Amino acid sequence: MKHLIQLTVNGQTHDLVTRAERTLLDVLREDLGLTGSKRGCDLGACGACAVLLDGRPISSCLTLAVEASGREIVTVEGLAQGGALHVVQEAFVEHGAVQCGFCTPGMVIAVKGLLDERPHPEDAEILEALSGNLCRCTGYVKILDAVRTAIRRMSGGRGCEALAADGSDLRPSQATRDRSGLAAPATTRESRA
Repeated sequence: MKHLIQLTVNGQTHDLVTRAERTLLDVLREDLGLTGSKRGCDLGACGACAVLLDGRPISSCLTLAVEASGREIVTVEGLAQGGALHVVQEAFVEHGAVQCGFCTPGMVIAVKGLLDERPHPEDAEILEALSGNLCRCTGYVKILDAVRTAIRRMSGGRGCEALAADGSDLRPSQATRDRSGLAAPATTRESRA
């Protein structure tokens, strides 16, 4: 059975006819040509398909397109404005947190959703926000560094909870792992020289 849906994606409204069982990921990639969101696991476990739905990160592989009708959707393509990358995207590039790039759009969306809700998160909150995003290329250190840089820039350079009052970085002390495979938020102070 086909349904008429209206999706507002990256500020543009689209009237589409689609089958009820099609996912938002299918419609974004196949009908609208927005291929930034990746098809990874189709189980909502890898985060590669993440988009913002009404400002909150969701797995578009698990969300039916008809469920998104009438709601605001932002894909990674919608973050750049006026030809300039979003500050989170810039920080990922600057820190080399893109690696192969497959997981990057989902990571960027997860971080954008977090920072919209909580502009100055602590490392544990960043790691929690990224816990649904898998990266097989990195140990997440560059990703965490990129997020810290984005936080500093978005707050006008004031810094964030990842920086100590004396300006020293609070960095992961060792690559301990939690159940999600991310570095645990244990920290030590290391002065910048």
